[in-house]
Amino acid sequence: MSEVLDYQVSDVGIVSNARRLLFAGFMAILVAGVGFSIRGSIMADWARIYGFTGAQLGMIAGAGLTGFCFGIIIGGLVADKVGYGILVVAAFGFHILSAVVTLIVPAGASQAAAYQYLYWGSFLFAVANGTLEGVANPLVATLFPHNRTHFLNILHASWPAGLVLGAGLAFVLGANLHWGWKAQMAFFILPVIGYGLLFLGQPMPKSEAAEKGLKFGEMFKDIGIMGSLVVCVVLALFFSGIVSTVFPTFSTLKANGIGWAIGGILLVIVAIMTNFSIGAWLLFVLFVAHALVGAVELGTDSWIQNITGNILTPAQGNLLFIWTSAVMFSLRFCAGFIEKKIGLSPIGILVVAATLACIGLNFVSVITTFAGAILALGLYALGKTFFWPTMLAVAADRFPKTGAIAISMMGGIGMISAGVFGGPGLGYANDRFAGQQLSRNNPAIYDQHKSATPSKFLGVGETYGIDPKSLGDAKLVPPSQRTPAQTAMVEADQQGNRMTLRADSLIPAAMAVIYLMLFIYFKAIGGYKVVHLAGTHAAEPAH
Repeated sequence: MSEVLDYQVSDVGIVSNARRLLFAGFMAILVAGVGFSIRGSIMADWARIYGFTGAQLGMIAGAGLTGFCFGIIIGGLVADKVGYGILVVAAFGFHILSAVVTLIVPAGASQAAAYQYLYWGSFLFAVANGTLEGVANPLVATLFPHNRTHFLNILHASWPAGLVLGAGLAFVLGANLHWGWKAQMAFFILPVIGYGLLFLGQPMPKSEAAEKGLKFGEMFKDIGIMGSLVVCVVLALFFSGIVSTVFPTFSTLKANGIGWAIGGILLVIVAIMTNFSIGAWLLFVLFVAHALVGAVELGTDSWIQNITGNILTPAQGNLLFIWTSAVMFSLRFCAGFIEKKIGLSPIGILVVAATLACIGLNFVSVITTFAGAILALGLYALGKTFFWPTMLAVAADRFPKTGAIAISMMGGIGMISAGVFGGPGLGYANDRFAGQQLSRNNPAIYDQHKSATPSKFLGVGETYGIDPKSLGDAKLVPPSQRTPAQTAMVEADQQGNRMTLRADSLIPAAMAVIYLMLFIYFKAIGGYKVVHLAGTHAAEPAH
């Protein structure tokens, strides 16, 4: 009888407009997927037009993720106090501003000028996306308190749906109709208008913690010093990159010093605010694991289309990206079935997902045919499908006292990690591995076509990849018509792509170990259970 009541509560939510709010949140995250996908498909155009290195493209892609942290963390901190409606209005404004900044890049702009426009346009786009997710995640967790894994996965099915829509638009408008990158990028404004209309005039419920009347400091105690340490470390690295971008004349040491000083100050503030609460060790582990989720899921997504397009053909890379996104979209509607009918707990789902993602990335690194890529990327997509929303569900299930704060911080950690480690790290790895391959196999060609701009990762590890303009021009030439130098560059780049994917697979391998340890822990204490605050709408239904 209890199970039946749980399903009834899950089906209808706790308010009459729960379904419309769910769809509004779905549309909001769809915007992020559309913009992310289109940007990924036009990165090669940016490299060819402006001569960006892989590391520079990684930094622009990273800005499209790290800016997310400002929206989701700040939004999560104030959501229970100012209300969700104000945050939706702010996000709408940031989306429009990001479109203006990105699309006003002057014709014939220099590399330095174009970099600034595209970097900050991507950053503002991410701020808007983060603000919306700071609304959507806690809102859906509140609307469906007895089936969070299922409904948060449905909410986040909008991300791959947006990826499919964006990649499809890029394929039709770019590859076939040969529209410019600006015309393609402008399409994300349409779903922006859509979510604005869906949220318009809708009342929204409060989180369990807000309804219970918990104060800000009480909401933060489970996060405490340990959880905040994870946030402050990724923020310190992020601010170091921001300082380097805004003040390019600053030394790496000075930029890092400013970033770490900001992170340290924030940590002290949290410690004082929580009366030096250490925090829950489980939430600390979840935060660390979600940093890995962001690096492997979003970091890889920002490069996978470009990588598979290099290994096979650009058109096939685009189709494969659509394929993996479609797999994710379909499977995210199955999380409730897996949990309720198969009986696999959210932690069990994560163990299986991380294992499959690790195996899948290794298979992708050895693909030689389109059919083989379909199978390998399908396995990888099967793994990564459940990472993000299931992690949010676990945090919401186990730590309801944190209100919107913990899951917003978790989302921020994932996005910052993707922007600081994932996107730039994979771009750097590709430059390094490709450069090493060409230098080893054809040193004379490498000396002639070595990139003039060094690639660095986290301010260190300087390496010189292949000149992006030379490599881009070589890829435009049919294989049978390439010069020996062009063939050598393309082959070295392909091998670098394969090595990058193998290195990337170590991240889900580490995640699988963490999730397995958590799985064993929950088994030892009697199994995974949802925690509710007494006296709220989320209390267990009467039997």
